[in-house]
Amino acid sequence: MLFIVEAYGSSSRRAARFERREYHAATMTDAAPASSLDDKLADLRRRKGEAMVAGSARSIERQHAKGKMLARERLDYLLDPGSFHELDMLARHRAHEAGLPDRPYTDGVVTGWGTVDGRKVFVFSQDFTVMGGALGEVFAAKIQKVMDLALSTGAPLIGLNDGAGARIQEGVASLDSYGGIFRRNVAASGIIPQISVILGPCAGGAVYSPAMTDFIFMVREKSHMFITGPDVVKTVTGEEVTLEELGGAISHASKSGVATFTGVSEEEVLDEVKTLLAYLPANNLEGPPAFPPTDDPARLCPELATILPPSSNQPYDMRQVIDAIVDDGEFLEYHARWAPNIVCGFARIDGHAIGVVGNQPMVLAGVLDIESSEKAARFVRTCDAFNVPLLTLVDVPGFLPGVDQEYGGIIRHGAKLLYAYCEATVPRVQVTTRKAYGGAYVVMDSKSVGCDVALAWPSAELAVMGPQGAVEIINRRELQSSADPVARKAELVADYTARFANPYIAAEQGFVDDVIDPVDTRAKVVAAFAVLRSKHIELPQRKHGNVPL
Repeated sequence: MLFIVEAYGSSSRRAARFERREYHAATMTDAAPASSLDDKLADLRRRKGEAMVAGSARSIERQHAKGKMLARERLDYLLDPGSFHELDMLARHRAHEAGLPDRPYTDGVVTGWGTVDGRKVFVFSQDFTVMGGALGEVFAAKIQKVMDLALSTGAPLIGLNDGAGARIQEGVASLDSYGGIFRRNVAASGIIPQISVILGPCAGGAVYSPAMTDFIFMVREKSHMFITGPDVVKTVTGEEVTLEELGGAISHASKSGVATFTGVSEEEVLDEVKTLLAYLPANNLEGPPAFPPTDDPARLCPELATILPPSSNQPYDMRQVIDAIVDDGEFLEYHARWAPNIVCGFARIDGHAIGVVGNQPMVLAGVLDIESSEKAARFVRTCDAFNVPLLTLVDVPGFLPGVDQEYGGIIRHGAKLLYAYCEATVPRVQVTTRKAYGGAYVVMDSKSVGCDVALAWPSAELAVMGPQGAVEIINRRELQSSADPVARKAELVADYTARFANPYIAAEQGFVDDVIDPVDTRAKVVAAFAVLRSKHIELPQRKHGNVPL
């Protein structure tokens, strides 16, 4: 009997083989009672029935009263019907001396694999109705096993998180178990997509595994992430803050940049997970999924002919440019609430998935600052890791000046975006719509940092700086001695704009491959990505680059 317990604890497959041998021996023995197999099957059904409803009736009722689904209900909603195959259903904790009298099956987490839209994924779903979803040694071992399988078979990993952190009764074993999960997060990074869905509390050490995954989804008013809760914050710092203000979905989506996507309900969030998966490959050795195009690749975009306002100092919405270019105007925005002066997200061009990065003139005139540089750098590196081509739409007046930005490390953070583009080997297309000034122009996937096809509208202004600033520097003495400096400055600005604030000098020198009519933008972008589809670059061998973190 001891052997059977150990076999289940170390490997469910070994245990299964042991049971098959035991069953075979029993069938070869005349003395075996005729009802023995029926009894064993009944016992198996009883055990699995207990595992299917591992939490108490009171815990289940409380979970539903909060408007939250159970762990298995979430898997049923996320995965294709009938596709889920569970692992370690009969696993139980071994912490007999830790003051845990009950040993429920599953140990508080449901793990296995299934399909989403017919594509294989591995999943784990924490069960808050079993010991509050707290992580113990066996709980972690189940997650580690499914992570190992996801990595070895090259399939996305989706974690549905709803737990109270480390299981206190199991002490340091719980903390050590977290380490094994973190190490696997890093091992899988850039190889398979890792998606974390926060559906309840996520505190302390439990937040670090989601933080190392590629995407984090949260539910408004129900999901919370924090290192220390409001009570500890008040005790240590004297600050009073609510749970929602400290670690809620909106706080993390708009202030910290931790949450990539948010939704008003669990169903909405899980639906968006399915949408995201449709833009991503199963692993880094595959291309993203392609679908038969539903939008004419040669479609013209007449709305882009009038989208720019008369003055280059007036804003317009870059999302409208994106909607006009991509297939059917469908765009899944990444970190929509955080660093809104840059827009990132997934779309399709002629049925093929792409990542889109665009400066947003509606917010801070589209300047690059610390947060927008970090947001875009993370997105560019994610797309590059999973072979998603990049479209960059440029209207950038420069980096945001200021003491706070300099002290906050704008040089270092801006270099993250520059590093990400220089490192990227996926097909890259750039379209400059209006301003492209100074170092910010170079950073926004210019030809010099490896862009494959650089296009510009006739309205593009590629220069070291804007006309106003350039005139003040170049013609400083003339303006100081002028009888009417305001009028003279206006003349000089108009002259500089006509001579330099245009795409033609850049086109003459090959820094822009073509100056195009905005109406033709979609057709030109479709053609560029089509010709780049066979792009292949061999990278030099090295351990890893040293990103300016």
